[in-house]
Amino acid sequence: MTANKPLIKSCTESQITEFEITEAEEGKRLDSVLAAALEDISRSFIQKLFEAGSITVDGQPCKAKKYKAKRGERVSMKIPPAEKAEARPENIPIEIRYEDEELLVVNKPAGMVVHPAPGNETGTLVNAVLYHCGDNLSSINGVVRPGIVHRIDKDTSGLLMIAKNDKAHGSLSEQLAQHSITRKYRAIVYNNIKEDEGTIHAPVGRDPRNRLRNAVTDMNSREAITHFRVLERFGRFTFIEAVLETGRTHQIRVHMAYIKHPLLGDGLYGPEKNKQGAKRQMLHAGILGFTHPSKGEYMEFEAPLPEDFEAVLQKLREEKS
Repeated sequence: MTANKPLIKSCTESQITEFEITEAEEGKRLDSVLAAALEDISRSFIQKLFEAGSITVDGQPCKAKKYKAKRGERVSMKIPPAEKAEARPENIPIEIRYEDEELLVVNKPAGMVVHPAPGNETGTLVNAVLYHCGDNLSSINGVVRPGIVHRIDKDTSGLLMIAKNDKAHGSLSEQLAQHSITRKYRAIVYNNIKEDEGTIHAPVGRDPRNRLRNAVTDMNSREAITHFRVLERFGRFTFIEAVLETGRTHQIRVHMAYIKHPLLGDGLYGPEKNKQGAKRQMLHAGILGFTHPSKGEYMEFEAPLPEDFEAVLQKLREEKS
């Protein structure tokens, strides 16, 4: 079957996403493919879409939740709009690394969505921050994403900055645009990286073959630069530090997969299963640095590796010894 260009059509009542199953996705459960790609949408919500007949394969409704995808199949999914027009405060514990009258820095756990989306209107970082800060959040990104200057993926852990007013938000956003904010990640990737350090300079945009993923592509893409250095080698895996110069969606995940070193545990851009105990992509936003919006002072914060990440590292060290 000749690949057709996938598309997303915005409707007044729903969003329709169409894409084609790739070779890498063949044989996987379709609900698993969707859950891996649509990180902001819960798996239970995806199951409801199956039940409602809102997911079709080659034009026919697919209600078999365990359906195995086949290469070349055209999948269409209709996602209804969120039931709530704005996020609501929830008493959810969050780890705050720094806070003053203008901003706060939080350490987001893996598994927490940053802001509400269809099927994930509650339990997000925004819900937690609203409870903590009340009305003291910037309004630039609207009522669903108040205070959110940047984001990290649901299954990525680590540091995020939250703006309490529009002035602080504007300053931090400008620093992001100028690439002056320090963002250092720790990651475990497949295969041995022979070089001690390197730079990946390759544009990132929507995958022309699968609208649910991003890819290195010249089509409708933006410049993306990732620097990396090796911290530890395990033969079949490498522990690295990755530094973002730009901040495209899934940038580190896409770039490392592009050079044949996908992240361990990343079923969207690499192997779906592993024997190292990784239940999510091994990616942690460990260091965040920026210039304070009003004080003009450079500030830098660090979050230690979470327990699940440390456990996988320990297993790799034991296997190596």
